[in-house]
Amino acid sequence: MKKKLLIIEDELSAAKRLKRILKKEYDITITGKVEQAKKLLASGVFPVVLLDLGLPPSPNTPQQGFALLEEIPSLSPHTRVIVITEHTEKENAVRAVALGAIDFCAKPVDLQVLQIILSHTFKIQELEQANLRPQYQEYKSESLCGMIGISPPMNKVFELIRLAAANDYPVLITGKTGTGKEMTAKAIHRLSSRAKKPLITINCGAIPENLLESELFGHEKGAFTGAATRQIGRFEQADQGTIFLDEIGELPLSLQVKLLRFLQESTIERLGGTQTITLNVRIIAATNINLEDAVKEGTFREDLFYRLNVLKLRLPDLKERQEDILLLAHNFLIEESQRLGRKQPSFLPATLAAIANHNWPGNVRELQNRIRGALGTTTGRALSPVDLGLEDAPETTEKQTLPTLREARETAEKDVVRRALALTGNNISQAARLLDISRPTLHDLIKKHGIQRDK
Repeated sequence: MKKKLLIIEDELSAAKRLKRILKKEYDITITGKVEQAKKLLASGVFPVVLLDLGLPPSPNTPQQGFALLEEIPSLSPHTRVIVITEHTEKENAVRAVALGAIDFCAKPVDLQVLQIILSHTFKIQELEQANLRPQYQEYKSESLCGMIGISPPMNKVFELIRLAAANDYPVLITGKTGTGKEMTAKAIHRLSSRAKKPLITINCGAIPENLLESELFGHEKGAFTGAATRQIGRFEQADQGTIFLDEIGELPLSLQVKLLRFLQESTIERLGGTQTITLNVRIIAATNINLEDAVKEGTFREDLFYRLNVLKLRLPDLKERQEDILLLAHNFLIEESQRLGRKQPSFLPATLAAIANHNWPGNVRELQNRIRGALGTTTGRALSPVDLGLEDAPETTEKQTLPTLREARETAEKDVVRRALALTGNNISQAARLLDISRPTLHDLIKKHGIQRDK
């Protein structure tokens, strides 16, 4: 079947000329009326639209075209738009891209260039919808607990997870709040030889100090007031498996001594007991504070730090993973929509820009929670920056310095190359096929635009 293409153009002769040239490859529908265009878009059958900005009732100005361009994401969230504009109106071309157009063509339309742009746009749209990304599926597998990433920092993390899983040495996971330390611990355990044994998690900062020793090491009947029965501690529960000590920096000094003893001798004693119990437990610890500073301040034992810091795994901040931000956002949107039993909405172009530009101090957790909040408080088909509690990206104004058309096209070229690499997990051959170019040409574009990718 031919791919469906909607041409929104009020000059009938120009529209017919385009249809005559393109009809061999595309199933083309033409309209020059805004209201009819909206109804056609709302049908959801047009993956790509060719939009002339000059539409009635003001065909000599771009106002109607811009208004429709802004409305398209709410009418048909997955439709990609290519804008046609006058050659002399570079401001309109730049503004159109800022509003979400994937590319633009200047009049008079170079049909060869247009055919290339259409081919690329359809391929990108198809790949986006099909979620064809082998690495994406691998990173979402149960063995990595749903951890996703195609950025160089995350590829390094995945490599270290697999290396750590191949042995039983203690692991110290560092990283700021919300970077995924618990998921990383789960991934190490599930990839390890202990995967079928327990993984016991305890937050050292969430349990009162007077209860923490009993929680970790257990107690005998009568060990303290209220100890009516014997309690098996978390370490015993984790025997033959793994214990994950989150917020290890919050562990009181008195318990640091007991933990150090376990690391040295693999033994514990229950509170109030005299029996020495030998255990086989792997320790994974995590912290969002600098333990070396804590050692200097005297709040963390130096000998314990060195015992724990055998394999160190640092998780990057989300802002260090630029290639992953939109990938994660789309993934969370899909997962949370399915969890709510809701038809999946989309992000407005301005929302994608706001997500990409936000600093994300709360990291991956903040991104996920903002999307959850948006889905829980809206019913529309397209999420705006306001829905996520983000500010719009700054709009282009006449006072701002505008790039030339060449600069704008280079920006669009860089974006489409990065998107192709992201969608194919940095696979050069697949990305080149997606962009309909040769491998050497893609290598040249990567070098030209200074695009960083995992080797």
